[in-house]
Amino acid sequence: MRLDGTRWTHVRTRARTRARTKTGPGTKTGATHARERPKTGAERPRPHRGPAHRLRPLGPASPDGPDRPAAHAEHPVGPAQRPVPHGTGSKVPYDFNGDGHPDLVVNDLLHRGGRAAHDDDPGIGIVYGSARGLVPGTRQLLTASRNAAPTKGVVPAAFEASAACDLDRDGFTDLVVTTDPPYDGVGRPPVPVQILFGSPRGPAAGRAVPLRIPERARDGNEWPDQPVCGDFDGDGATDLAVTASGARISYLRGPFTRRGAPRAAAPLDVPGTALAALPGPLDADRDGADDLLVRAADPGSAATSRLALGGPRGPARAGAAFPSGHALAFGRFRRGTGTDAVVATGSRLLPRYGLTGDAPPLPVRGRALHAADVTADGYTDLVVSGTDGMASGTDPASGDAASTETAPSAPTFLPGSASGLSGREARPLRPPALPGTGPPRTTVLALTDYDGDGHADLVLLTRRTPAQNAPAQDRVTIHPGTPTGPSATPQVTFSTTAFAVFFTDD
Repeated sequence: MRLDGTRWTHVRTRARTRARTKTGPGTKTGATHARERPKTGAERPRPHRGPAHRLRPLGPASPDGPDRPAAHAEHPVGPAQRPVPHGTGSKVPYDFNGDGHPDLVVNDLLHRGGRAAHDDDPGIGIVYGSARGLVPGTRQLLTASRNAAPTKGVVPAAFEASAACDLDRDGFTDLVVTTDPPYDGVGRPPVPVQILFGSPRGPAAGRAVPLRIPERARDGNEWPDQPVCGDFDGDGATDLAVTASGARISYLRGPFTRRGAPRAAAPLDVPGTALAALPGPLDADRDGADDLLVRAADPGSAATSRLALGGPRGPARAGAAFPSGHALAFGRFRRGTGTDAVVATGSRLLPRYGLTGDAPPLPVRGRALHAADVTADGYTDLVVSGTDGMASGTDPASGDAASTETAPSAPTFLPGSASGLSGREARPLRPPALPGTGPPRTTVLALTDYDGDGHADLVLLTRRTPAQNAPAQDRVTIHPGTPTGPSATPQVTFSTTAFAVFFTDD
């Protein structure tokens, strides 16, 4: 899912390099990201990497009790693993175990010993929430060998989260994953999308089921991809949209059966060829039906985008159009009754208050956006990231590079206000220090309220990949929201290797 502002690349198009994919809890407002469309062809999955793995705990537990992360706790790897609390179901987004608290999905994991993922997929990590926020000790690792459904007897090698929503209306968020099933290049490729249904134990209770797309709902011989959740017809059940061929999608109406079948399905024309992932459903026109954001091209370069407005027939009506950019964010960035948008061009931000109103560009660089109310003042705030590879001498207003130096990748925080967003209020967010050499890279995993205090919390992943095949270092840091923005001091710090160290070959 990717689920952040980094580039999406389908598992089928990268035989040796794993894309960095993230997902974070969302609300009705937030950032948008598109994924690259997969190429057709007879590319087969990499061979199954071996037997399942065994869980082993390590590290000290938090002294503050089983539900509470230690204040400013730093775990170089991770705290001792704890059992997942059993919930009874809720309507909270990204609540896989149904206990009423949002959870965090982490796709971009390091292997044991700090090895980056290349020809094998380390899996998907889940950190569970509590009344006091995320608890790194309460975590699970989902792997292809343990949790993916085989296709024609072949277990996929790639396994990445693409979306999260309650598809069967049981009160437990379900995880939508993308895999790499075998395909000989003849006829329509198999559906690569699978569903891990949530439960009181989370989505790790069993294997995924393949998403069932009726042949009548497919169009052409493209891989069905880029799944996006939303109640696009306003009937109260969550639907799925996946790409078909050209400017068409397969529109799958919920609720879904536990075998992965939609209630109804049909192909649908949309005003674009790629779907943009959202951190949560978006009802931009506030008519009770969620809307879909489509792009004129896959990511990797800027592209125009447009809303496909939901209604009784699904996302079938063309809505507001947006200028060329890498990402969009939606919310209430200034005083008003309508939905606002911001476009990230890379060199600057383009606010679109009320979706269509022009405003002066803001001199803030970045290609990824996350939006939520961090300060709890009723206005949506913005975190801008994704400056990696941009020239540090770039003139934000013109985009002209004055230097060949690489800009630092620290995210930038912009508060919303009654008068809107202002570049003068922008402030960089200092990433954590990491040992070793090589440039650090910081990405945003999520921006949501994990502890229920009304302030959205910021979750960052900072990674340093040294040269000469030395072990990589990374830190996930959780920065609580405050009235002035994300806390400079993280509440909890841990490494993504915390998921891998529990597993050794049988």
